[in-house]
Amino acid sequence: MKITAIFIISILSINSFYGQHKEQSEMWKKAKKIHEKVITIDTHDDININNFTTNRNYTQDLNTQVNLPKMMDGCLDVAWFIVYTGQGELNDAGYEAAYKNAISKFEAIHRLTEEIAPDKIGLATTSKEVRNLVNEGKLVAMIGVENAYPIGKDLTNIEKFYDLGARYMSLAHNGHSQLSDSNTGEENNYWLHNGLSTLGERAIAEMNRLGIMIDVSHPSKEAIKQMFKLSKAPLIASHSSARALCDHSRNLDDELLLLFKEHGGVVQTVAFSSYVNTNKHNAYYAALNDIYKTEGEKVDFEVLSRDSIRGLEETEKELYDNNFQKIVASSSSKVNELRKTSGPVNVSDYVDHIDYLVEKIGIDHVGISSDFDGGGGVDGWRDASETFNVTLELVKRGYTEQEIAKLWGENLLRVLDEVEAVAKEIQKC
Repeated sequence: MKITAIFIISILSINSFYGQHKEQSEMWKKAKKIHEKVITIDTHDDININNFTTNRNYTQDLNTQVNLPKMMDGCLDVAWFIVYTGQGELNDAGYEAAYKNAISKFEAIHRLTEEIAPDKIGLATTSKEVRNLVNEGKLVAMIGVENAYPIGKDLTNIEKFYDLGARYMSLAHNGHSQLSDSNTGEENNYWLHNGLSTLGERAIAEMNRLGIMIDVSHPSKEAIKQMFKLSKAPLIASHSSARALCDHSRNLDDELLLLFKEHGGVVQTVAFSSYVNTNKHNAYYAALNDIYKTEGEKVDFEVLSRDSIRGLEETEKELYDNNFQKIVASSSSKVNELRKTSGPVNVSDYVDHIDYLVEKIGIDHVGISSDFDGGGGVDGWRDASETFNVTLELVKRGYTEQEIAKLWGENLLRVLDEVEAVAKEIQKC
């Protein structure tokens, strides 16, 4: 009887295993079909102009989280490449240097789409252009400006940026700009403008006139509330998550989230590990860095902080990266053990934020972003080649094809259309 019982239990276990495997396989097929059908848009991908040259560019599978091969592997249709400028001094010299930096990044993006790989990727400025390029089988580049500091005090520069293809812009980054306070003011409760400056208010009006989406991902809460009051068009958060789930100043609290619902905007949920789950992120990377530090000491290699790496010259950075990869390789077994007990922030943690936002403000006001090559990425969506994993997790949670299409791009394109329509009305006056 024991043998018979064991045999029956074994058969049931096998049937259960194959049943689960079949169910997972069917879910994977369903997710794959949806992923390949919908337009997938990531609204925040940083760039380095050194990766936009004849010899080194995005047609190659570079050591970047986003490039054309990775986009094709992950079926990521649209990448918003970012004209980012760090916050500097609020004076003429600072504005001049920032402007030059911004222009160099605009030129790099145009070089990719017009000279390096026009047969593979095109620049879009409208939803119609996005759809046309996707239908042609091409990848799509769009341009967002992270920090309006480069416009200086000359608001005509906003139109110059628009003419170069910019279709969203934030008025601040880390540090207060001449236009807006930053979320970073929370750290010591120091504010420069108590929201927007007078120049910032005028910038909002000019962006409405031109048809540039106003991005609230880095400005202070007070500045964001003032933007909602002033803007005649919906706003976006190009890369922010829910503060209720992760109490970080870069995330949006419920009061701000409800303003997006009221005014028709969209929050592009960001897969930035420390903004998804700060405690889990910190615990994992503290343990990981200890492993790398210990392994590095064996070969007299010093593991540097992220800020220190940023300060290296390009040749030094490349040498550091090559040596660091050797440390990563030699640490793999220890890292695998760490992941079993204290895993990193992952796609499931990330989609928890999407779930929360959808429940709080509705499916029509939520989107997706990574902040790749700017510190973004979670386990399972480490680069553009793993983009499908987000769709798979959404399918697992019961999202329909129509809902997934909205999250991946239709909501963002709708807002882009609405902002453009407001601009046309303003220009009639």
